[in-house]
Amino acid sequence: MAEEFEAIVREYQDRIFRLACSILGDPASAEEAAQEALVRIWKGLPGFRGQSSLSTWIYAITRNTCFTLLGHSGPRTESLEDPAGRREAERRSAAAWPAAPVPDVMALVDRLPAKYRQVVALFYMQEKSYDEVANMLGLPVGTVKTYLFRARRSMAEELARGRVRKGEGNGLPGF
Repeated sequence: MAEEFEAIVREYQDRIFRLACSILGDPASAEEAAQEALVRIWKGLPGFRGQSSLSTWIYAITRNTCFTLLGHSGPRTESLEDPAGRREAERRSAAAWPAAPVPDVMALVDRLPAKYRQVVALFYMQEKSYDEVANMLGLPVGTVKTYLFRARRSMAEELARGRVRKGEGNGLPGF
């Protein structure tokens, strides 16, 4: 069992942290939640029956751990990632792609309502399927599709209004 857990930690620790950060909006709290989630995963691993994919099970534990830390049953998302990490990514991106300015997609995502940000983060950034996102967030698949549609529409409207600063940034597939 120790080997399986080590493999889980190697494969999922960054994803667990990013999901916790997207829910909690604070890297320090996200680190605490990620550690707690890994403890819960370790304790629950012998009972994992494979009724869902391993990643769905791990994300559900992480999500529930975050909600427990928040002290409520719904998401309250502030940001998808640490601002310092975003600045570093933008700096690297600017060095690698100096010629073509693109919209700051993360600024667009940050302006979305919390329920849309979570779905966008899982679907585009974590590359989860509609079904996986639905299972992880406890939503119907149709709701996930609706949230993604509304998020894309909202982001496109922001771009059309020119309300996003231009510069080097990260892009999401499909935008």
